[in-house]
Amino acid sequence: MFDAHFHIIDTRFPLWRNNGYLPDEFTVEDYRARTEHLRVTGGAVVSGSFQRFDQSYLLNALAQLGPGYVGVTQIPHDTSDEEIAELGRRGVRAVRFNLRRGGSAGAEHLDRLARRAHEIARMHTELYVDARDLPELADILAALPAVSIDHLGLHADGLPHLLALVERGAMVKATGFGRIDLDPATAVRAVLDVNPAALMVGTDLPSTRARRPFEDADLDLVVDAAGEHADAVLRSNAEAFYLNR
Repeated sequence: MFDAHFHIIDTRFPLWRNNGYLPDEFTVEDYRARTEHLRVTGGAVVSGSFQRFDQSYLLNALAQLGPGYVGVTQIPHDTSDEEIAELGRRGVRAVRFNLRRGGSAGAEHLDRLARRAHEIARMHTELYVDARDLPELADILAALPAVSIDHLGLHADGLPHLLALVERGAMVKATGFGRIDLDPATAVRAVLDVNPAALMVGTDLPSTRARRPFEDADLDLVVDAAGEHADAVLRSNAEAFYLNR
């Protein structure tokens, strides 16, 4: 599998409390030990709210993980063109807007920053957002070159809005089942019915602040729900999105 969404938390690098929360450490070694039996061939290291705009942990993690792994980072809206280009050269493939928890550039900077990052370094845009809030962002997101939405959009009431965005080209991550308020199998099938190439799977390890952590059975659920599209969801959709730029 290509793990399209996981976090590395290394206390050698800066961390900030977010709403009073500071995560436990989860290093590259911890990640490898937890996923050793899952046959992970690559993945996307995603910056969390508690890492804000720090790039040092991410670049260190990518250097340790090696080929096949990419970064999804948070950058200030006024990050220079040169800094964006350098992050791209060092394996960062996306800019994340954490509209759920903060720690990233805000929605007011979404359009300009997303377009600039894509133009300079072919970075796509990722959003941690409650899908119930998508209607006010839908036109902006649909017009961007490449977009993905984390954690199946989080809430069942937002699923129609998520599917409408998939119809307009967005990708979706089947991740974080311990933090969502919808049936993941239903959401997986619904996304695949719209576009079989739109869904990617990830562990969301170490599942910070989730009601329960990732379980191997979450992957079994995705495979069962995806049916004939299982291989694409587990690997090739994400590889095409993150690696084949």
